[in-house]
Amino acid sequence: MEFSPEENNNLPLTKFESMLKTNHVLFFDSEEFENIIHHYLNQGKIALAKKAIKLGLDQHPSSINLRLFKVEIYVFEDKFPQADTLLNELYSIDPTNEEIYIQKANIFSKQDNHQRAIDVLKQALSLTDDVVDIYSLIGMEYLFLDEYENAKTYFMKCLEEDMDDYSALYNIIYCFEFLNQNEDAISYLNIFLDKNPYCEVAWHQLGKQYFILKDYNKALTAFDFAVISDDTFVGAYLERGKVLEKLKRYEDAIENYSITLKLDEPTSFALLRIGNCYERLKNFDLALQYYDRTVHEDPLLDKGWIAITRFYKRKGDFQKALYFINKAINIDPENVTYWKLYSQINQRLNLYEEAERGFKKTLELGNYELSTWLSRGDLLIKLGELEAAIFNFEQAQDFYNENAEIEYRLAGSYFSLNQNNEGSFHLKNAIKLNEDYSFILDELFPEVVNNMVVKNLLKTNP
Repeated sequence: MEFSPEENNNLPLTKFESMLKTNHVLFFDSEEFENIIHHYLNQGKIALAKKAIKLGLDQHPSSINLRLFKVEIYVFEDKFPQADTLLNELYSIDPTNEEIYIQKANIFSKQDNHQRAIDVLKQALSLTDDVVDIYSLIGMEYLFLDEYENAKTYFMKCLEEDMDDYSALYNIIYCFEFLNQNEDAISYLNIFLDKNPYCEVAWHQLGKQYFILKDYNKALTAFDFAVISDDTFVGAYLERGKVLEKLKRYEDAIENYSITLKLDEPTSFALLRIGNCYERLKNFDLALQYYDRTVHEDPLLDKGWIAITRFYKRKGDFQKALYFINKAINIDPENVTYWKLYSQINQRLNLYEEAERGFKKTLELGNYELSTWLSRGDLLIKLGELEAAIFNFEQAQDFYNENAEIEYRLAGSYFSLNQNNEGSFHLKNAIKLNEDYSFILDELFPEVVNNMVVKNLLKTNP
């Protein structure tokens, strides 16, 4: 029986694994060991890789490549002194082997000594015919150093050597974006496309740059060319859908998002955007269907739960909105936006204790927006828990010092507790900060407004 090429490639691996089971040592040439080790490292099977290295070196003790694999294992296990010692031995045997320099640079990189790694990699450039990989490694080291201009230069060198190196292209655009050089990115991509006009990745990236600059018509044209270059490019259809939404062409956007559902497994993003488009078109039944599909497709996508909750909130169906936000909270109880929606919905249902609990949880999760402190405090006032309200507003002052809205609320709370000295102190501060906010007392503390001390302070305000 003849073996296919793929079966022939697997023969040494099958033979090696059979040997491990039987403890019967078989001979492999050094290249076969290298392929076996490479396979196990790619699979993350470090223990098997180490066994293969040991057996390989037993049979081929002078093999530099097998010993370099041993270095790689040392580096993986953070055994840098052992890796260094072995590299020095290999360097004395073969000082022109670029892989020795690459592994040396890898050690420096792992030790956060990225400049030393770069220096070593630059030495390796003069020793190799395959400069693309070295350029890429140097570019990554510059990224670690946050030196985006230098990183960009080396990734550009990669692309000059290999026009199909899309990883380098993505990294170049990443550098442009980080440096807020969107116009420069557009110029670079246009030059690249002059040489490679059917590169769907470049058209896609060009469209994204125009999108960032809100030049939606040019973005749409770029995404059109991406689709022409590759009519199965899911990312281009998604981006085209986003642009069409910005242009308020919701039916066209739905068409593009729908194409992605046929080309690949449905994504929660596409389902969510289709639902949003249908809602904009006031086709509420279809909007709801797609929002439902979104949360079923990806229950962990918070935007899906937020969309379906806000849908019912906008429709005034607060009971259903509450039902869905409770489901969302059960899945992710640490989501701040969920708790804010929970509070707002309970407030509309006049469930003030639950609403206050939600705002309290929001604060505990680190959402210190002024509106959150004020909303929670106002609910505590409504519930008659004035001391808790005072404590809430005093905590808020740690984040928003000298804020008139907080001062008026503190003043009203203290006056309501007949603590006139504290009330007067805060009311004077409030008036000094902004007298126009005195309506807060009328709205939250109508009984306090008749207090003579309050009347006199408001009256005597210049």
